[in-house]
Amino acid sequence: MTQPNIRLFWGFWGLLGALWLLLNPDIFSAADVFALRQFFMQWTGTFSIAAMSVAMILSLRPRWPEGRLGGLDKMYRLHKWLGIGALGLSVFHWLWSEAPKWAVGAGLLARPERGPRPEFTDPVQAYLNSLRGTAEGLGEWAFYISAALMVVALLKVIPYRWFRYSHRILPVAYLVLVFHTVVLLDYDMWLTPLGVVMALLIIPGSYAAVVSVLGGIGRTRRVAGEITALRSYPGVRSLETEIRLGTGWPGHKAGQFAFVTSNRIEGAHPYTIASAWNPTDPKIAFVTKELGDHTSTLAEKLKTGQKVTVEGPYGCFTFDDGMARQIWIGAGIGITPFLARLKEMAAADPTAPRPEIDLFHSTREVDEAALERVAADARAANVRLHLLIDARDGRLGGERIRDAVPDWRSASLWFCGPSGFGKSLRQDFAAQGLDTEHHFHQELFEMR
Repeated sequence: MTQPNIRLFWGFWGLLGALWLLLNPDIFSAADVFALRQFFMQWTGTFSIAAMSVAMILSLRPRWPEGRLGGLDKMYRLHKWLGIGALGLSVFHWLWSEAPKWAVGAGLLARPERGPRPEFTDPVQAYLNSLRGTAEGLGEWAFYISAALMVVALLKVIPYRWFRYSHRILPVAYLVLVFHTVVLLDYDMWLTPLGVVMALLIIPGSYAAVVSVLGGIGRTRRVAGEITALRSYPGVRSLETEIRLGTGWPGHKAGQFAFVTSNRIEGAHPYTIASAWNPTDPKIAFVTKELGDHTSTLAEKLKTGQKVTVEGPYGCFTFDDGMARQIWIGAGIGITPFLARLKEMAAADPTAPRPEIDLFHSTREVDEAALERVAADARAANVRLHLLIDARDGRLGGERIRDAVPDWRSASLWFCGPSGFGKSLRQDFAAQGLDTEHHFHQELFEMR
């Protein structure tokens, strides 16, 4: 995650934790394990459903937080880490539920004495109490299912198309856990500021879950399209797909991406847009590399004239930082957003102010036609191109970039490529004094 999102992530836990402790100070004077168990069950359950609710809301791809979080890629990274947090807390919640029972069975703890059951005069409280057994049973099974699905998602052990279908089950499990929470959260807590916060998270989270189950995520941002051209670059195992869009596309900026559906069973896949937008000729292009089970078969499955659906645009990797000096680094297929920006600049007013740019393109594979197109686009946009082929020129690193661009300290860096390479470049330039939080921009192109 980016630094602002890291602060947001930990700030979420910190503020929620402070509110919970403010309302539950008796946790520090709990008389025994079973009293402490009740507090920890409430604490972990509250935190877990709160994190899942925010993650569920973010899964809708809402427009309003995208710019504030740095793009849909950063938003999904936050979604992922909230899921990890919720998973850990759910396991902790389950252990606090079961471990004391195990300890009693093993003779390590004495079974607590139960007093007379309280009588509830509030009809709502009495009704919720009558549902406790059902909520506990359903919640346990929802925990097992959601925990298994989260682990599958994090480990990436199944193909994307199966992951997509399995992930549709998670919102159903979430709705069951909402029922579990509404029934089992201490009734008095619903009448406090914590109850208000929980309601403000659970209600939109439940709406998001229903939309997800019905397949409505991104529906209002989808337009029909038709493939008009396919160009293969076998040397770099890449395919360029040109699509004519129907009405409804709002236009896009260079550096953004879109979800494309060419097969309903396979579902939508995200691809960086490789073309500039021209409303008089509403076409869009994508360059895909054979990297997985889906992209490796696109050249065989896609045909000219085929109908597709395009959803978007998304992302904030749009080169809009106001800097007079920029350094672009596109590693392998990471050159794609820069191709769109080169085309955009070539078509723009040549007298308009624009930054001075050095573009570094490093690649292990070689396709002369593809490299010539990159070079031609760079010349048309008046951008200095530094082409590095690993076998011929060696690997690209921070020192090499600084040697080629002496005034790098006054530049912003825009990187797209393997995440490990981007991380090492960020650390390298940070060690040299660059303000990487504000001047190092990286596309985190992982949607699971």
